[in-house]
Amino acid sequence: MSHCLTNLWRPAAYHGRGKTRNYFEGWYYKVVDPTGAHRYAFIPGVFLGPTGEESHAFVQWLNGVTGETRYLRYPLTAFDASRCELNVRVGGNHFFVNRMVLDIGATDLRIEGELRFRNLTPWPVTPLLPGVMGPFAFVPRMETYHGVLSMDHTIEGWLNINGEPTDFWDGRGYMEKDWGRSFPHGWVWVQSNHFADSPGTSLSASVALIPWVNRTFRGFIVGLWHGGRLYRFATYTGARILRLAVDDERVEWSMADGRHRLSIVVQRATPGMLLHMPTGTEMVPRVPETMSATVVVRLVALGRNERVLFQGTGAYAGLETGGEVHTIADVHT
Repeated sequence: MSHCLTNLWRPAAYHGRGKTRNYFEGWYYKVVDPTGAHRYAFIPGVFLGPTGEESHAFVQWLNGVTGETRYLRYPLTAFDASRCELNVRVGGNHFFVNRMVLDIGATDLRIEGELRFRNLTPWPVTPLLPGVMGPFAFVPRMETYHGVLSMDHTIEGWLNINGEPTDFWDGRGYMEKDWGRSFPHGWVWVQSNHFADSPGTSLSASVALIPWVNRTFRGFIVGLWHGGRLYRFATYTGARILRLAVDDERVEWSMADGRHRLSIVVQRATPGMLLHMPTGTEMVPRVPETMSATVVVRLVALGRNERVLFQGTGAYAGLETGGEVHTIADVHT
């Protein structure tokens, strides 16, 4: 595939050219059919271990309705990716920013078909802010880098899953990615783009413990796409977390900057799934995720006369509370 001088301003592209060890990169495709009865995530990626013995490509499959997961390993020779754009091949599976072609065959899982994505809503990339990471994208050797490739888009096409055709026409999708050395020691991630009274509205929110020189800090990136506008709350925008409480039933998270206040309340749900994550030496199933949570979102414009800009409930929400959550939560029980 082609090469580019730099892909710093291309978060969707492959960032691992020249890497030979202690590296991972994965792309997360969430697809939901129009009824919500079929909710899946497909995660193609690559893991490069410290010695090469554990290095491999992979495709993870998550069933958000039943809680089933599959982690399919492929040899490194089955992986190829472009530095210029999202163009990833893992075996017979091909992933792009506007479509994916699947040919997954395992002992008890067979998925084939093509889904196309329309009306993508990428997180803006500018010369000074190369995507969701903002200025932190310029910092070398961070533990994890993050990209939001589409906050919301519509889906066209069918998948044949174990012989059963599944119609995804007019469904909705979401797309992001991670790359680096390993996952953070503690993090919370929330995502939904299924707000019944506000089609097109989408939330993507993450907070994590970030290593920085000889210390750590609680860094966060939150985007609410609503009414054709992206409302950003992040460490680098000067926003602050007012409260972050995590327990076995819910996550309560509120934040504010000089102009807006955003509150997020997530109700956990079953079934839960365990995703594989990189530890630096291997990929292990340690990430608890659900795609069946509900999230209540409230956005308020601050000022002499506060007013509610948006309030809604998001369905089929993705939720992860991973690692040592107590290191980032104000309240953790």
